Amino acid sequence: MAPITSTPSPESDSPGDLLQLIRSGRARTRGELGRATGLARSTVAQRIYSLKAAGLIVESGEAAPSTGGRPPSLIGFNADAGLVLAADLGATHSRVSVSNLLAEPIAETTAEIEIDLGPVGVLSWLEETFRGLLEEVGRPMSDVRGVGIGLPGPVDFAQGMAVNPPIMKGWHLYGVAEHGRAVYGVPVLVDNDVNIMALGEYWMMDPKVEDFIFVKVGTGIGSGLILGGQLHRGADGAAGDMGHVRTTSDDVVCRCGNNGCLEAIAGGAAIAAHLRERGFEAPGSRDVVKLVDEGNREAIHSVRAAGRLIGQVLASMVNLLNPALIMVGGDMARAEPQLLAGIREVVYQRSTTLSTTDLQITVSTLGDRAGVTGAAAMVIEHILTPSAIDDVLSGG
Repeated sequence: MAPITSTPSPESDSPGDLLQLIRSGRARTRGELGRATGLARSTVAQRIYSLKAAGLIVESGEAAPSTGGRPPSLIGFNADAGLVLAADLGATHSRVSVSNLLAEPIAETTAEIEIDLGPVGVLSWLEETFRGLLEEVGRPMSDVRGVGIGLPGPVDFAQGMAVNPPIMKGWHLYGVAEHGRAVYGVPVLVDNDVNIMALGEYWMMDPKVEDFIFVKVGTGIGSGLILGGQLHRGADGAAGDMGHVRTTSDDVVCRCGNNGCLEAIAGGAAIAAHLRERGFEAPGSRDVVKLVDEGNREAIHSVRAAGRLIGQVLASMVNLLNPALIMVGGDMARAEPQLLAGIREVVYQRSTTLSTTDLQITVSTLGDRAGVTGAAAMVIEHILTPSAIDDVLSGG
């Protein structure tokens, strides 16, 4: 799978830069590395030796087409050079995985655990779960190169902590990344759940869509923005919080304390509450989807109406950002025909003609696995930057 990072410039010449060329598939032989970088054959050989000694690349017996003389052997990235631990922690449901350095899962599990247990309880459970998965695959903790964690609330990415999360009692300003570094002794990255879902979808795309919006519609509503092939977090990590855009003058109080927020009216919890008021059994968003699947007219009407409200906010985002793709995930995406019909109806109506000429609106391709895939990809891109690789090879 091609990495998220951009292709290095021709002037790049460190071992880490060569690894990026190999990972991206731009260079698969010594000759191609030399032509891409302008380095002498002896220097390329030294760089290759360092990368091989660190276990980061392998040479296959398969030969590349010969341009005369002995056919060159192919050089590839060694995805088994280390492991990444990834966790997508939800309000009540979590998914945890151990992956290789291509974000491919080696072992994975899901569990029902309340995020309101607090950081101490949840992170202790997570540590135990990670260790159990490592034992399952027969790999030691020393093989772990990094840990990625997604949280269901606003996250200060730079500090690795949740900030005023409405559904995460006890997590405010708790140093999740700092705690993880003390436990695992490796880089620990923390982001909100929608951002890692957007990263997961982008990581697996082939071909890549460089500008797209990922929308999670579950209990609440949020979005992750991939702009120019990069996750856009904003100045403080708050970009994409579309669920708290005011969409109505109604006095519906949102969990954030304001009135008329999108998720307070169109989120899964809001739709479920609306259906309960009308006598239907709908404790949560998944129950709403079940009613839709059963042909319940009230549920179908409510989901379609929610899609229209979400479409109003997305139409503004389309006019501002001009994405090529809107991808919808989360529990409510399981009611795809009704939800997407409502979204499409308003987005195509209220957005400019030019911004919707090639716009596609689809459902998530990874489903529940988008989060752990993105958490792993986030870490992989951090630990395999040229500077990080060069630091490791120099003994840093």
